[in-house]
Amino acid sequence: RQMRVLMKCLLDAHAAEAQEVLPVPLRARYRLLPIQQAIQDVHFPQPGTDGGQLDRGLTPAHRRLAFEELFVLQLALASRQRVMKEEVKQVSFNPKTPLLGKLDRSLPFQLTAAQERVIREILSDMTSRKPMNRLVQGDVGSGKTIVAVQAMVLACGSGYQAALMAPTEILAEQHYRTMKGLLEPLGLSVVLVSGGGRAAARQTVRGQVASGTAQVVIGTHAVIQQGVTFAKLGLAVVDEQHRFGVLQRKTLIEKGYKPDVLVLTATPIPRTLAMTVYGDLDVSVIDQMPPGRKPVRTFLLSDSQRGRAYQILRDELRSGRQAYVVYPLVEESEKTDLQAAMQGAEQLQADELAEFHVGLVHGRMKSEEKEQIMAAYKKGEIQVLVSTTVVEVGVDVPNATVMMIEHAERFGMAQLHQLRGRVGRSGHQSYCLLMASGVWRGKGVTGQRGNRTPLPPYPSTPTPYPPSAARERLDALVRSTDGFVIAEEDLRIRGPGEFFGFRQWGMPEFRVANLVRDGDLLQQARQEAFALLKQDPQLKAPVHRVLRETMLRRWEAKLDLGSVS
Repeated sequence: RQMRVLMKCLLDAHAAEAQEVLPVPLRARYRLLPIQQAIQDVHFPQPGTDGGQLDRGLTPAHRRLAFEELFVLQLALASRQRVMKEEVKQVSFNPKTPLLGKLDRSLPFQLTAAQERVIREILSDMTSRKPMNRLVQGDVGSGKTIVAVQAMVLACGSGYQAALMAPTEILAEQHYRTMKGLLEPLGLSVVLVSGGGRAAARQTVRGQVASGTAQVVIGTHAVIQQGVTFAKLGLAVVDEQHRFGVLQRKTLIEKGYKPDVLVLTATPIPRTLAMTVYGDLDVSVIDQMPPGRKPVRTFLLSDSQRGRAYQILRDELRSGRQAYVVYPLVEESEKTDLQAAMQGAEQLQADELAEFHVGLVHGRMKSEEKEQIMAAYKKGEIQVLVSTTVVEVGVDVPNATVMMIEHAERFGMAQLHQLRGRVGRSGHQSYCLLMASGVWRGKGVTGQRGNRTPLPPYPSTPTPYPPSAARERLDALVRSTDGFVIAEEDLRIRGPGEFFGFRQWGMPEFRVANLVRDGDLLQQARQEAFALLKQDPQLKAPVHRVLRETMLRRWEAKLDLGSVS
């Protein structure tokens, strides 16, 4: 009661100071309350207000405040995009470079229609007079790498360098091998910038990058270290953007001559979050998988089904296939997790999979050691690779058909989907076995296609669904292999803050708006923001003064809007 009295006093004294940010025609179009009434109604609802709507933040007052938050953010993103597009492009690419034709003729596979469409969008951006800032989304295995290769070939064929930054050393090394195989026959020099290895070798590579003799530069965060300079950087490709964050991307861009920027993300981002976090980028979606691949069959198993899981492993291995067994690894319990993976590898080799060669790879190993093990696995010399999550992103071994994930309840949905994406890369049927504990009310197997299909040929009793977030996540993985569906479900379960982690993603924090609940408002706010900037690009009209000041106050520092102000 005292709090309500205090709140009433504050509102009576200060509510009139709240400035109206939204233009009158905009409020009229969407029947939005005036700001002062919205503030009053949120704290002291009108008689007859629906209690359910109040609890869920769906009253007209809540919707009015949420719309303003989303509209001001979208206006800031639209302003930033306008400024980026108005920059004088400092690189000039030649669309007629013969290297593009040579690359197309050398590819050992046919591009999908979606890949061809996205490549056209990228090449159109690169050969236009405006700088490219484009995000390419695609599910695991949809073929984003070859799309990036096309852009890099255009850059190099026009006399520039191209840099690709990956989140892990294993992925950087794989990109290096792939690019080397594709690009060296075209006469392009490809180098790997690594934080490890001998100092003399590192220095040699840096010299090649600085002189321009290295045309394609692959690396992890080592690419943005001091001491690495480019002769003529024309294209920056940032792979798996969610692992990096805005600061590293900005540093890489500043090393060159304002290069064109291509951002790749393998974990699809829900539509609302893409509009928020990447609202200033143009977005392309590869929404088609290469032909001939069978969907991975995913099963959720308890410890009592472990014997059956091993039987599937043995059956596949005896058919000449390969398998992954992955253990979680988190900083808080790194030592214990590492021991579990090492003991797991020893136990498999000594017992359940004694007839096969079991290898172990983890993040604590030296780069050379990891490289040797991964090379042996790719060649088929190692049949079972026990690993911590270093294989999560980008590793490509088409002969691998089983992904067994220990303590699956400890992984996030995006991680699990990425891990599952390491198999199913050929025409062979592949399996993902989610071994979980602490999510069961009974014993049983949950399998894809119908949710509770017993894992053939091992029939079992279906399992009841306990109401736990971990179980919800795992069930979603069993139900769908579509990364976009999984991303939306992940957002629903965890909410936007946890989905991204505010610091890493630069994810905006809202007081009222909720991206799960307010997707329709976000879409409307974005359309209105871009339309308003077409009429008044710099918000110089007197009626937009308060709106401009509000946008700069809230977002100038976070979105680097200095050039807008």
